Amino acid sequence: MSELSHHHHPEPTPRWCSCAVPDDAPPETSGLSRRNVLVGISAAGALAAAGWPGAAQAAHAVPKGKSLTITVMGTSDLHCNVVNWDYYKDAAFSDSAGNVVGLARVSSVVNQIRADRGREHTLLFDAGDTIQGTPLGFYYATVEPVTETGAIHPMAAQMNAIGYDAVALGNHEFNYGLEFLDNWISQMDAEVLAANAVHAGTKVPAYRPYTIKKMKVKGLPPVRVGVLGLTNPGVVIWDKANVSGKIEVEGLVEAAARWVPVMRAAGADIVVVSAHSGDSGTSSYGGDLPVENAAALMAEQVPGIDAILFGHAHREVPERFVTNTATGKQVVMSEPKNWGQRVSVFDLDLEFERGSWSVVSSSALTVNTNTVVDDPALVAVIRAQHDAVVAYVNQTVATSTEAMSAAEACWKDTAILDYVNVVQTATVATAVAGTPEAGLPIISIAAPFNRGATFPAGAVTIKDVAGLYIYDNTLMASVLTGAQIKDYLEYSAKYFTQVAPDAPVAPASWTNAGNTPDYNYDQFSGIDYAVDISQPLGSRIVGMSYEGVLVAPDRQFLVAVNNYRQSGGGGFPHIATAPVVYNAQVAIREAIVSYASAAGTIDPATFHVENWRLVRGGTPVF
Repeated sequence: MSELSHHHHPEPTPRWCSCAVPDDAPPETSGLSRRNVLVGISAAGALAAAGWPGAAQAAHAVPKGKSLTITVMGTSDLHCNVVNWDYYKDAAFSDSAGNVVGLARVSSVVNQIRADRGREHTLLFDAGDTIQGTPLGFYYATVEPVTETGAIHPMAAQMNAIGYDAVALGNHEFNYGLEFLDNWISQMDAEVLAANAVHAGTKVPAYRPYTIKKMKVKGLPPVRVGVLGLTNPGVVIWDKANVSGKIEVEGLVEAAARWVPVMRAAGADIVVVSAHSGDSGTSSYGGDLPVENAAALMAEQVPGIDAILFGHAHREVPERFVTNTATGKQVVMSEPKNWGQRVSVFDLDLEFERGSWSVVSSSALTVNTNTVVDDPALVAVIRAQHDAVVAYVNQTVATSTEAMSAAEACWKDTAILDYVNVVQTATVATAVAGTPEAGLPIISIAAPFNRGATFPAGAVTIKDVAGLYIYDNTLMASVLTGAQIKDYLEYSAKYFTQVAPDAPVAPASWTNAGNTPDYNYDQFSGIDYAVDISQPLGSRIVGMSYEGVLVAPDRQFLVAVNNYRQSGGGGFPHIATAPVVYNAQVAIREAIVSYASAAGTIDPATFHVENWRLVRGGTPVF
């Protein structure tokens, strides 16, 4: 495969991603149906379709003289998908590409590969973002925390049942705090690795850096496969509240350069890196931290790596080769698509010479899990926990007077997004009552996370709220000036392409300029302004006013904002350094549920105010 062939168009789903935004799925009546578990072709058929040679052609998996093929399987970004189910739709997962999700599907693929290759010649690794991402993950971290009940976390239960050999930490592993993470690690049979997560102010790893797996070979010394786990430097921004002063994260290239020689000295014949990092060489944050998506840089710059399983970017890269500049050797890399939609499969051809094993050739591919069925044994492991979450998300929290949709929230001020801002504003107002900041005007920021979000007319359930607010963010409040808010809005407005005043009205084609994801288009409530998309970047925010008066540059506002943004996620100006007035660690999704439950009714007539609009040359688009 050529150096260029790894490039893919960006996913419509954001990198900072927690859940699906699927197309309409066929209805199911309960969390798990016989159809969902039993229908499909065999795993062998799926593997054959992906180019897998199968057992009949896999004779080279058995030692011939002093050569051997080992197979490394890998997943990444599972995000707490255990079965092929969409909790937000309360139906089997479905998208326009026919993908499926869940570890139960992954298990069926893994079982077949182990049968074909012989379990003694296979290993199974994961590249992180495991315990957060669906209502299932949220439920067992916050509603019925496994740290309090003593229950086994569903992802630990399933990964133990499959038999993972090692798992790297992703950035989302830190979302629920270090105590919760430590509890999950203690439940895992597999070693959980993160060589570059160190105790603050030291170079001492806070987690196990690597492990070496022995694979027995008849008549020859065992193959010693070392796996190095690396997490993402962005952890210190995205989960600042959980790790500040406790955990620091080194660059992946720096950490690999430090640890690969250690692993070789410890006897590793083969070195595989499991890295929670994409391969683009770019970062979503500023230059103060090491590169976010550094997998290919690591392959290029660090000698001694044979293969890299990588993730984080939620893309599918079946096979990419990168030449190491120091040795000239080819490093094979693969990224499996997120949520268990693909399994990466590496074949490493080894030879034994001069007392050790080494890789002489390698290849990789990804196997689509949509042509296998859920492994019934893996379904059984988590069935009770899954059913409990299905019941939870179907609880009614309030009654809506009319249907609301986020379908146009990326280019119009919508009632459904206003509801998020109403809740955030009210929560902050209650919290600061009686403090010096109580006299400041309160405004709020929200972004369109999920264009598929809806509130029906009538009963609104927890799954409806979770579909609107798909991330496990907490609410904060900071002080910004009028000038800073103007800068912030100008930065947000880079989401739109520049459009001529007389161009046809086609708003869906104007968004996501520069690959800016929907979740980085922040909208303010409480102040009035227009976004003139006929103007160049930096000159788009027009007529910013508060209660009918133009906002003075030095006027102070109390701004309700989520922790991801306040920590610097998305690189917005001023907010990360703004004074923090409120940080009670209240989950925004839970605040919405609580507010709606207390009110009993959701009526857009009482809160929807069109305070921002798109214009061209001063003329409103809509």
